[in-house]
Amino acid sequence: MTREIVQYPDARLQTPCAPVADVTEVADLIRDMFATMYEAPGRGLAAPQVGVLKRVFVMDAGWKEGAKTPKTCINPEIIAASGRVTGPEGCLSAPGVLAQIEQHAEITLAYTDAAGLRQKETLSGFEAICAQHELDHLDGKMHFDRLTAKARQDLIADYEARK
Repeated sequence: MTREIVQYPDARLQTPCAPVADVTEVADLIRDMFATMYEAPGRGLAAPQVGVLKRVFVMDAGWKEGAKTPKTCINPEIIAASGRVTGPEGCLSAPGVLAQIEQHAEITLAYTDAAGLRQKETLSGFEAICAQHELDHLDGKMHFDRLTAKARQDLIADYEARK
């Protein structure tokens, strides 16, 4: 089932999320998040974007270009990062708000998958950017929170004027 996507400035998008104690507690949530993400259509979705303050996100960085490669990340953490890259980022929780955001070019992400197994994976390119974007949501941050105060203020003003 799909869920409603929470829109900025909802306070849940600015609240750090609690760790998941047992993957079984988020099994239904994960299924619903994938359905919601694909329908939106997006490439990543974090639990607070559907109103659940748990440390889980789903992503499929390449599905729009080819085969689906879904990834579930529970209690994710970046354990290594290198390089920097700047590019456009948007967000399902702030439609139409695109910003040039600087992220790490490559990360090593540790997370628990949907089966409850701990994983460690090195991500690069759009997959690394997507994971960092979703991880920011788990920390209560939006993509434009990475901008200067003035650029952030201008983007938010433009977004609110279009609502």
